[in-house]
Amino acid sequence: MRMKSKVRAGIIGGAGYTGGELIRLLINHPSVEIVYIHSKSNADKDISSVHQDLLGQTSMKFSHEIGHNIDVLYLCVGHGDSLKFMQENDIPSHIKIISLSQDFRLKENSVIKGRQFIYGLPEINRKAIRSSDNISNPGCFASSIEFGLLPLAKNNLLTDVYSTGITGSTGAGQSKSETSHFSWRENNVQAYKSLKHQHINEINETLSSVSGNDIVPSINFVPWRGDFTRGIFITSQLKCSETLPELYRVYEKFYEGHPFISVSHDPIFLKQVVNTNNCFINLEQVGDIVVIHSVIDNLLKGASGQAVQNMNLMFGLDETEGLKLKANYF
Repeated sequence: MRMKSKVRAGIIGGAGYTGGELIRLLINHPSVEIVYIHSKSNADKDISSVHQDLLGQTSMKFSHEIGHNIDVLYLCVGHGDSLKFMQENDIPSHIKIISLSQDFRLKENSVIKGRQFIYGLPEINRKAIRSSDNISNPGCFASSIEFGLLPLAKNNLLTDVYSTGITGSTGAGQSKSETSHFSWRENNVQAYKSLKHQHINEINETLSSVSGNDIVPSINFVPWRGDFTRGIFITSQLKCSETLPELYRVYEKFYEGHPFISVSHDPIFLKQVVNTNNCFINLEQVGDIVVIHSVIDNLLKGASGQAVQNMNLMFGLDETEGLKLKANYF
């Protein structure tokens, strides 16, 4: 049932990329009121002085205080910092929490101070998210790979997977580094963390929960840094004896009723989903080798957009509210 009053939201770590995207979404969300946006390093500064795309959109300033007169608290902080925040702060039980870091995604790390965090992938956990008070938002690479493989896991069609994925520079966060400089990124790509990316355990656990098998086939993942700012393009391949028409039926049935996932019979590309909460999936097959392509915006369906989608479910709102966004196609 839709709530009569607006959801009151607080944001911790509002100065980064995911924080900025979350603010952009929430100030335009018809059922949300942002109460405060916390940032230690930018306290008392205008929000628009950091997120300059919000000039004229909000007159709010960054807060140095953490208030409790809210309904939901977003943790848009770095990996390890959500755990530290929870350890150092006592958040009243009436406040729901959505963490965008990796700290609580794995089951072995999902409980802190009596709070049980649910893995926030609506396409498999919609019912649990609706009844949960604490959500751990999935990782961007994990989400995009999982979207491509979940239907196969559900139907016990997974074999050893070989995935590559290229991401934009915003995936590295706002802190400056050598590989995020324009002069390094422009006309350049690089593989990194080959076969040992931090999202692999998250992917394995998710696929295992969907398939019902304790052990899933190997996920061999090589990520790439791309010479663009946002978006993720994943290509996964594996052996499968099912025909392409049969596989399309599997995918279309699995994602039926999920508003942000579209299965395409035509080739897909990144610009179709940038600036949206959508994921597009396309399948190809040569012999017994199946190729699954999946594309998302790493800052939206891979982070802040998915966090808002989770909030909508938690508060009984329409799942798509505030997220009907047009792609930056041109």
